[in-house]
Amino acid sequence: MARYADDLSLAHMLADTADSISMARFRALDLHVESKPDLTPVTDADTAVERAVRSTLARTRPRDGVLGEEYGATAPAAGSGSRQWVIDPIDGTKNFVRGVPIWGTLIALMEGDQPVVGLVSAPALGRRWWAATGLGAFAGRHQAAATPIRVSGVSRLADASFCYSSLNGWEESGRLDGILDIIRASWRNRAYGDFYGYMLVAEGAVDAMVEPELSLWDLAALIPIVTEAGGTFTDLAGRPGPAGGSAVASNGKLHQDLLDRLGWPTGR
Repeated sequence: MARYADDLSLAHMLADTADSISMARFRALDLHVESKPDLTPVTDADTAVERAVRSTLARTRPRDGVLGEEYGATAPAAGSGSRQWVIDPIDGTKNFVRGVPIWGTLIALMEGDQPVVGLVSAPALGRRWWAATGLGAFAGRHQAAATPIRVSGVSRLADASFCYSSLNGWEESGRLDGILDIIRASWRNRAYGDFYGYMLVAEGAVDAMVEPELSLWDLAALIPIVTEAGGTFTDLAGRPGPAGGSAVASNGKLHQDLLDRLGWPTGR
């Protein structure tokens, strides 16, 4: 499993590059913002970060595939296996545009359909989270200032701090009643949003985070961090991995209760 150590070090180098670009554009008066076809915003920082990351990967991992939110997919070289880097240049673009510091660059490496390396860098928060399969999960300002992280031991929803994404999305998914049930049953609830709720789960500060609809670049980096920290990460149907396009992340002890309340018990 130590074979991912070099890939994790590369992910940190990519994040250093991304941070320098994104922080230079954060709260910039001349920030350029456009709307994509799905009406979500994209800034010149999003595109500049992804171009820079792709350029470095082309030099350092030329045989690996790349999937990015802004520029799509580049297939792995023939005979190189199924390694693919997955990049979200700025997760939380709406926060970025409004000057809210909760945004970050998400970098993952997948082998086949499984994320094996994940890194989230939130430079405006001065914090980074990372993990690789078999190497554990860590947080800190950078790789040389690493602290191991671990999910909580809370075993009852009545004692749990619960995090969720926008209620509008849950209403559109037809599962608003399930979310409201969890909110009423939990000790505390907050909508931190985007990557941040998942990182709080991995750190043990929050006990669960759920979202109804996500793309691969939203998910891939988060999964190794939560699972290497001892947590459980599935879709709404209880299936592990990112393929389902939704997320239920927890400390593991609460997971089945969450799935049941959302109407998707394990094995259904």
